[in-house]
Amino acid sequence: MRRRVSCRTYDGRVPDEKAKERLRIFFRENTRGPFGNVLRFDLVDLTEAERGELKALGTYGVIRGASLFIAGAVRKGVRAMEDYGYGMERNILLVTSLDLGTCWLGGTLNRAGFARKIGLTPDELMPAISPVGYPAGKRSLTDRAFRFMANSDRRKPWEELFFDEKPGNPLVKEQAGNPGEALESVRMGPSASNRQPWRVVREGKSFHFFLQRTPGYDRITGEIRLQEVDMGIAICHFELAAMEMGLAGSWRQMKFLFDAGMLEYVVSWADHS
Repeated sequence: MRRRVSCRTYDGRVPDEKAKERLRIFFRENTRGPFGNVLRFDLVDLTEAERGELKALGTYGVIRGASLFIAGAVRKGVRAMEDYGYGMERNILLVTSLDLGTCWLGGTLNRAGFARKIGLTPDELMPAISPVGYPAGKRSLTDRAFRFMANSDRRKPWEELFFDEKPGNPLVKEQAGNPGEALESVRMGPSASNRQPWRVVREGKSFHFFLQRTPGYDRITGEIRLQEVDMGIAICHFELAAMEMGLAGSWRQMKFLFDAGMLEYVVSWADHS
């Protein structure tokens, strides 16, 4: 999680068949998110003509030197975006462990051959894709400009993201104990335009996850709500870090005693042992 950075410039080499097969095996197992939505992922090779079409798709056109992509689909439904973000981030972390680069590309992606190549159906959505390849030795000027505009190397401080017992009461990192590492993993997660919309409230042994929406942010993407995808990424990071540290718990819907204000409740990690 700490090593992974967005890579928009690749050296043109394609990962070998061993790496591709490892990813495909993982995709066959990575088929369900914590909210129960069914996911499917695949590796997509773009032809030269399709790569040319990709360049016309605004933000996606800044990708240079990559022809291999992870694409996926989730059926439209409650918490579908969160589950897709959770599953896709698991894929991306595996790619990172193989010393390959990735870049979250979210939004409307029914062009450039992706929908056709994965057989996207009318009741499915493809919220995001990612290139997969070897990072170039030097970032392009466009790549550096996008990182600067998105503040990609900056993260909000703890006191803006994590709270103790109720929103607005900052959780001091030094007092968070072992769960603090899991929360730090959430803080380091990628998000659309680096908005970092997740907020977490510790209440006893439970950690309640909330979404703080940016007004109007998801309007242009319609059914694909990127900040909900971001919440899935946060949930993925917390779960994987918690498991690594032996932090007991599971995801569930819970009631809490405080007023959440404008925050939208998503899910809680709770230890009832």
